[in-house]
Amino acid sequence: MNLTHLDENQRPKMVDVSDKDQTTRVAVASGIIEMSQDAYDAIVSEKTKKGPVLQTAVIAAIMGVKKTSDLIPMCHPLNLSGINCDVEELSKLPGFKLTVTAKLTGQTGVEMEALTGTSIGLLTIYDMVKAIDKGMIIKNIQLETKSGGKSGDFKR
Repeated sequence: MNLTHLDENQRPKMVDVSDKDQTTRVAVASGIIEMSQDAYDAIVSEKTKKGPVLQTAVIAAIMGVKKTSDLIPMCHPLNLSGINCDVEELSKLPGFKLTVTAKLTGQTGVEMEALTGTSIGLLTIYDMVKAIDKGMIIKNIQLETKSGGKSGDFKR
């Protein structure tokens, strides 16, 4: 299997997508942050010193999606048409599940954007409550679904 980010001399390159068809492309990624009961309760009751944690994490996730090409060297700058974030309370864990959806009509996919947004959103939660719990665990960051493009659809 040839890796598309390497040229014939095995040097890194950014894939040329100019000959690809423009299609609607959607990717959904998710991840979980597990924490102590004290940290969870502080977030849910909005009693943290740094402000509204979940709302800030959603904004950070959106910014992460938009800045992916600045962070991942071979990602193309994209003209995104939509970003959605959802936070689910996991009271039994305790923790939260963050799900990020990225969408565009273009010549390359948005999987990396959805995964980056998920990562940045979860890291923001960690940053905002680390004074309460430095032992939080960020886990299961994964692509859930993708649609559009030559490689077709994927569903976990």
